[in-house]
Amino acid sequence: MSKRLLNVLRIAISVGALAFLFGAVVSPGDTLDVLRRSDLVYLFAAFLLFSVSLVIRAYRWIVLLRGLDLVIPFGRLVRLYFVGQFFSSFLPTQFGGDVMRALELTEDTEASAAIGTVLLDRMTGLLVLLAIGLGTLPFVAAQMERWLVLLLVGVACAGLLVGALILEGRALLRLTGWLPSWLSLGGKGALAKVYAAVTGCGRAAVSRALLISVGFNLINILINWLCGRAVGIGVGLGYFFATTPILSVSGLVPSIGGWGVREAVSTALFTPAGADQEVAVALGLALNGITLAAGLVGGLVYGVERLRGLLARARAGGDSTG
Repeated sequence: MSKRLLNVLRIAISVGALAFLFGAVVSPGDTLDVLRRSDLVYLFAAFLLFSVSLVIRAYRWIVLLRGLDLVIPFGRLVRLYFVGQFFSSFLPTQFGGDVMRALELTEDTEASAAIGTVLLDRMTGLLVLLAIGLGTLPFVAAQMERWLVLLLVGVACAGLLVGALILEGRALLRLTGWLPSWLSLGGKGALAKVYAAVTGCGRAAVSRALLISVGFNLINILINWLCGRAVGIGVGLGYFFATTPILSVSGLVPSIGGWGVREAVSTALFTPAGADQEVAVALGLALNGITLAAGLVGGLVYGVERLRGLLARARAGGDSTG
C-alpha cells in the first residue's frame, strides 16, 4: 500500500469513527455539554503530568543511548520528544513522532542506532504497561464484560511474549536465519543493523529503561484517570490500571493523531462499567485534547528552532557576501 493510500485510510478511519459515534451512538450536543461542564483543574493537571511524562521518556531514551556508548545532550532529547509529540498530534499517525525523533537523531549518530533506540524506548514502556494491566485485571474483572477481559488478557500476553522474544535476541536470530539477508535479523542488511542496536543496548540499560517505564506508566494511568474525573466518568482508579493498556495500544490503529479511534475505544471500555456513552466519548476527546495541547507546545519549539536556523543561515550568507 502506497504512503498516499495509507494516509487516505487513516483520514477515513478517523472521520468515519467520529461520524459513526456522533451519528449513531451519542448526541454531539450532549457530549459538548459534558465537555463544557468538565473540571478544568483536573484537565490542567493532566496536561502538566503529560508534559512531565515527555521529560521522563526522554530520560529513558538517554539511558538506552548510553547503553550503546552514545552521548547525546539530554536537553536535545527533551526537545525531540516535544517536537515528536507535535508530529504525532498532527500527522496521520500516532507514531509520526517516533519517525521524526529517529530522523532528527540521525544528525548525531548512525540511523540504525537512532531507529533501534526509538523502537526500544517505545517497546519498554508498552511492555511495562501491559504487565501492569495484566496484574491488576483480576481486581477489576468483575466490572467488565467477558469479551473485554479476554481481549485484555490476549493483548497483554501476546505483547509480553513478543517483547520477551525481541529482548532475548537469540531466538529471533535463529528463527530468521533462513530468510534472505535483507530480512534476516542476523544478516548484514539494514533490518539486522537496527536489531543489533536494540539488543546491543545491554541488559543493564534495558533494565533501567523498564524501571523508568514503571514511573512513566503510573503517570500515564493517572493522566487518564484525571481526564476521567474531569468529565465525571465515575469509574475508580483501579479500572484505569487495567484499561489504559488498551487505550495505548489503540494508537496502533491507523488514524489522525488517534482521533475517532480513542473515542470509540473509550466508549467500548467504560460504558460496560456504568459510564454514560456521552461521558465515555468525552473522555476520549479530553485525552486527545491533552495530547494536542502538548503537541502545540512541541510545534512552538519546532518553529523557534527552524526560525533560529533560518536566521543563522541568513547571517552566515550575509557575512560571506560582505
